[in-house]
Amino acid sequence: MVNDSFPFRIVLASNSPRRKELLAGLGIPFTVRVLPDIDEHYPSGLSSEETAVFIASNKAKAYRSSMAEDELIITADTIVVCEQKILGKPHDEADAHRMLSLLSGQSHDVITGVCLCSKTHEEHFAVTTKVTFKQLSDEEITYYINNYHPLDKAGAYGIQEWIGYIGVTALEGSYFNVMGLPVQRVYEALRKWE
Repeated sequence: MVNDSFPFRIVLASNSPRRKELLAGLGIPFTVRVLPDIDEHYPSGLSSEETAVFIASNKAKAYRSSMAEDELIITADTIVVCEQKILGKPHDEADAHRMLSLLSGQSHDVITGVCLCSKTHEEHFAVTTKVTFKQLSDEEITYYINNYHPLDKAGAYGIQEWIGYIGVTALEGSYFNVMGLPVQRVYEALRKWE
């Protein structure tokens, strides 16, 4: 179990309230540090899993020069993949509507790439969850966008919000991964660093 004798101070490199909540749920002490303007571009030709891991690892690299010897940085990036298209965060409400219309009545993959990084070691992995939505009406999509403003979410939705309550008909894999952090895998990875 990761506890007070853990040899590293854990730093979550994310502004996401969901990631903070999920990591806190493990009962592990951590601090949050966020650097501005980290590049989230990725090269073409990568698989979906490789893309998520590439972005998470790239985020970790931005912290490496300012890390203390006893710090372990956790970075993550979540993407949504539908019909072999990667859906990041929507640019605006029209883009959010386009994404949710694409996901409507379909199954899609939610992939979170995670990187754990110290001064001397790095581990990364990707976790995939398959999510299926019912056929969403235009009114439901518009209501969700107008009331929940999902512009900060990959695929333009948060499963823990109204759209998840009324729209998700099936889920294969980790629910928490869809929220933005596969905490079970993170916990297992941290145990290897003890």
